Amino acid sequence: MRGSIFIVSAPSGAGKTTLCRLLTERLSGIRHSISYTTRPPRKNEVHGRDYFFISEEEFMGMVRRGEFIEWAEVHGNLYGTSKAHLFEIVNSGMDVILDIDTQGARQIKGSGLEAVFVFILPPSMKVLEERLRKRETDPEEVIQRRLKQAKKEISDYTMYDYVIFNDELEKAISELISIVVAERLRIKRVDHEYIRREFLK
Repeated sequence: MRGSIFIVSAPSGAGKTTLCRLLTERLSGIRHSISYTTRPPRKNEVHGRDYFFISEEEFMGMVRRGEFIEWAEVHGNLYGTSKAHLFEIVNSGMDVILDIDTQGARQIKGSGLEAVFVFILPPSMKVLEERLRKRETDPEEVIQRRLKQAKKEISDYTMYDYVIFNDELEKAISELISIVVAERLRIKRVDHEYIRREFLK
């Protein structure tokens, strides 16, 4: 069977990347889709593991060729999800999780592609600001831009199927795993031929 697509969005600093990584480490049968981006790698980020880091020229070439299922500009950088990469995973029977912003999620929702949408919230805006400052990777003007953008993104939370408050990490990852497991048990994912063969002959 084809795998399912899980869309996870959150304002910067809410912890979605950590949650997505823990999900794929703790639950079998699901992979993290790797996005393309024009932003430079952060410390310890690896090309092909965290992102595909490419130039803006390469990125826009992929846009023109229609190679992205969604793409957006976020904080002055471009991010996109490759159609080929995504469908290679789901056609192999694996579930896939996309860590994307609300712009990208809206594009996927508008495309009619079947997916499960999950929004991650921090406990409060105060905690979100503290987390952004603890990173010590962005200058003050970038932090302020991220906080302003966070409010815009949070206003889109009703577009999603599920909302998780990432206050306690273990609780949040347990809730995310529960969503994936529950979706796998939906009637549309059941092997009906097996049931007919084993129980209804």
